[in-house]
Amino acid sequence: MSHCPLGYCGGGAETFDRLADLFERRRPEAVCATFAVPTRALAEFAGRHPAGACGYPDPAERIAFWDAHLAERAAVRDDSVPAAYLSEFDQGLYGGMIGGQVRFLCDPDTGWISSMVPALFDSLADADELAVDPSSPWFARYREQMELFARKAQGRFGISHLICIDSLNFVFELIGATASYMAMIEQADRVRRAIDFAFELNVRVQEAFFEHAGLVAGGTCSNMVGWARGRVLNESIDPFHMTSVECFEQWGREPVERISSRFDGGVIHVHGNGRHLLRAASTLGGLRAIYLGDDRGYPPAFSVLADLKRRVGAVPLVVGAALPEFVAALDARRLVGGVKYNVTGAPDPDTANRIMDRVRAYRP
Repeated sequence: MSHCPLGYCGGGAETFDRLADLFERRRPEAVCATFAVPTRALAEFAGRHPAGACGYPDPAERIAFWDAHLAERAAVRDDSVPAAYLSEFDQGLYGGMIGGQVRFLCDPDTGWISSMVPALFDSLADADELAVDPSSPWFARYREQMELFARKAQGRFGISHLICIDSLNFVFELIGATASYMAMIEQADRVRRAIDFAFELNVRVQEAFFEHAGLVAGGTCSNMVGWARGRVLNESIDPFHMTSVECFEQWGREPVERISSRFDGGVIHVHGNGRHLLRAASTLGGLRAIYLGDDRGYPPAFSVLADLKRRVGAVPLVVGAALPEFVAALDARRLVGGVKYNVTGAPDPDTANRIMDRVRAYRP
């Protein structure tokens, strides 16, 4: 790419070429990296917004935060593609569109204000007449906020795709997790109908995203992987982390592949308690990459990365790494290829840039 489309992209046009090499599997040995550094914008957000429950925020304040935060990050010349995430709609939007009570939670460490809904029904039988209200106030807010973000971000940073809440995730929103697992056994037909409804609802939400937020350099900005060419979804298989591989194959595979085929594939994330699914999940049709989460009680993905990469084969991975461990592996030439590393703990852009120069020259 000869011209960088985003003014806040510190790595310039080369960033998109490097990410394309990784996520389009042109260079199986590719190593990409991003570095989290402190910003004044994030510190000021944390000072004004305590952790915990809050109300729906002012969209103008939210886009101002992202603008300031990403402008500061432009000093880091890494493989980051600057993008704001519509965290206000990350889960609550879907339940809100069918009458759920949307609740918000502030995380001052990340600058996110995220959303959820309590279970809508006592029984899945109550969901038989589900319908999407095209005049839903939450869907209207979603579109309005996207339009505001896209207008203010234009030429400086992108808008990240929104997570899908389909398949069993959506059934969780209807009746809660425990009841959903029971319903898979006792009310399988109703669960399937709810999953079919979720497909239509999620297509509506994702089509609206691409209509209003659009693409950057022909690809999708992603809080999970950074950027990938085409209209790429952010999928979740979280409910199957607590099930067997056989259950995932029976219930989880088809909904992901179905909606991914409507777009240009998708990315997924896998938590520590879902690593037993990696071999099966890596064969999902349309899969572009897997983000590996770290969770209490499980070894950090970085510490067992060689084994995890063997499980997924050619599928690119995204993994977190603390700065000292990352630099030690870089020094020892032990970084696994086919991976994007999200490195935490860099004290400032200059430190990040010095290490990034070495990453660009690195060959496993």
